[in-house]
Amino acid sequence: MAHLLHIDSSIQGDASVSRRLTARAAAAWRAAHPDGTVTYRDLGADPLPHLDAAGGLAGMVPPGQHTPEQAASWARTREVVAEVAAADTVLLGLPLYNFGPPSSVKTWVDHLIAPGLSVNYETQTGLLGGREFIVLASRGGGYGAGTPREGWDHAEPWLPHGVSLTGLEPRFIAAELTLAPVRPPLAHLIPLAEESLAAAERAIDELWVPARV
Repeated sequence: MAHLLHIDSSIQGDASVSRRLTARAAAAWRAAHPDGTVTYRDLGADPLPHLDAAGGLAGMVPPGQHTPEQAASWARTREVVAEVAAADTVLLGLPLYNFGPPSSVKTWVDHLIAPGLSVNYETQTGLLGGREFIVLASRGGGYGAGTPREGWDHAEPWLPHGVSLTGLEPRFIAAELTLAPVRPPLAHLIPLAEESLAAAERAIDELWVPARV
């Protein structure tokens, strides 16, 4: 039975474009997998605790020697890895905050990289490869080639490197200029924003369409 892990991270609730995109993708996945099951995690509403000095080094300490704080941190890590390992498809909503990923996504990745769980400790090969990892990204501005802020998006370029040790390989679908409808100085970019969102929605709708022969 197919299984989907659906993760949101935006803090904007119903106003979030990334949540709109992940919801559309999850609906398309369910339509293509009517017998499938879904696990949902909301990093925006219920973020994981950041790794800290008290418990964050749990992955480097044998479980039998864990302090209570390390044991609690390692339990969260095991849960995060188990959710991904159980999924055939992972959907992640990735808004751009201050030119980088939300800290909640960075923390999720920090928990996901776990020796013995997601990474083979001896060979340093990933244990989570072979599953579909779709990232639905949203960006308030435009960061493409030739734009004034080309290269300022540090979320999308970071994520493939961030999860590389696990074997996950993200595929990105992005909507840009999402702030154009709500920021008067960007109003002239609304047509481009609408075009970008429509292109992202079309790409989502084609994700699980049966191949034509």
